[in-house]
Amino acid sequence: MIKYIIDTHALIWFIEGNPKLGSNAQVILADTASQLILPVIVLAEAVWIVEKGKTSIPSVSDLLNVINNDSRIMIYPLDQSIIIKSAYIQEIKEMHDRQIVATALLIQDKGEKIALLSCDLNIAASKLLTIIW
Repeated sequence: MIKYIIDTHALIWFIEGNPKLGSNAQVILADTASQLILPVIVLAEAVWIVEKGKTSIPSVSDLLNVINNDSRIMIYPLDQSIIIKSAYIQEIKEMHDRQIVATALLIQDKGEKIALLSCDLNIAASKLLTIIW
């Protein structure tokens, strides 16, 4: 079974019900059988976005409640192996995106089938992962 890595836009837009969320990502995120992996760097970015009022999610508590109450979501920690892997991903310019991709690649290296739910053009152009949007 495929496990889906969630990027920041996918997380925020799904919780908001924002129509900018890609239709394929919407279907996956709405499916109660989907196995979802949330890199902790995505969680940190989402908290920052909510704190800055750049989303319709009312508070960080609301964001965390949605995540914590969704048993499909597994938060994946940021550790040295991700930092090391991200240092070799030169195709992607932004640090957080590198860490998201590094997380996905490390999970894939463990034999898991994964896809990334993302609209990021730089990540898609790297062709390092299967991207669904």
